[in-house]
Amino acid sequence: MLKKWLAGIVLIILAGYMGWNLYETYSKKEVGIEEGQQAPDFSLKTLSGKESSLQDSTGKKVLLNFWATWCKPCRQEMPAMEQLQKEHPDKLAVVAVNFTSAEKSEKQVQAFANAYDLTFPILIDKKGINADYNVMSYPTTYILNEKGVIQAIHIGTMTKKEMEQKLDLD
Repeated sequence: MLKKWLAGIVLIILAGYMGWNLYETYSKKEVGIEEGQQAPDFSLKTLSGKESSLQDSTGKKVLLNFWATWCKPCRQEMPAMEQLQKEHPDKLAVVAVNFTSAEKSEKQVQAFANAYDLTFPILIDKKGINADYNVMSYPTTYILNEKGVIQAIHIGTMTKKEMEQKLDLD
């Protein structure tokens, strides 16, 4: 009788383990650039010369913004992004990827960051990450959840209120 009980318990444990493995396998989001997919990781140097990757922001909501200094709408939304980063440092990471190959120089990017008193890291894209994310227009913003899954994609300028709503911060 004891052997039957032990065999039953072992079978239940094995079935549970198998079920958990199946759940883990099929519940993982595919990596891609569409809503509901895991955002592809990348690593770029910042203006200060440090290496930074998208994965560094895991555990926080991410506002992944592709921008350029010559983009007027980008200039309009940068102050709102800076404000949000300062208001929610524990919940939010702003990741600003500059379209560096279209800039005159990195000095111009640094001057822009200084003019707007930007404290979040500015990533210098010489690798074509913007193309990997299929960015055709600036600014383009990807909203990621704490696990790096794309929740929304916004092309064009956003107000602070729109950013808060998309990030579910309000």
